[in-house]
Amino acid sequence: MFTVIVINYLVLIICVLIGVAFVTLLERKILGYIQIRKGP
Repeated sequence: MFTVIVINYLVLIICVLIGVAFVTLLERKILGYIQIRKGP
């Protein structure tokens, strides 16, 4: 039972980290388009 709880938390943390990384990448792309230049 304890291992199931740990696995659930790990999956949740991984999903949150992926979401944050995706939002950061999207934000950088939008800022790059606003400045009209090549780059991240």
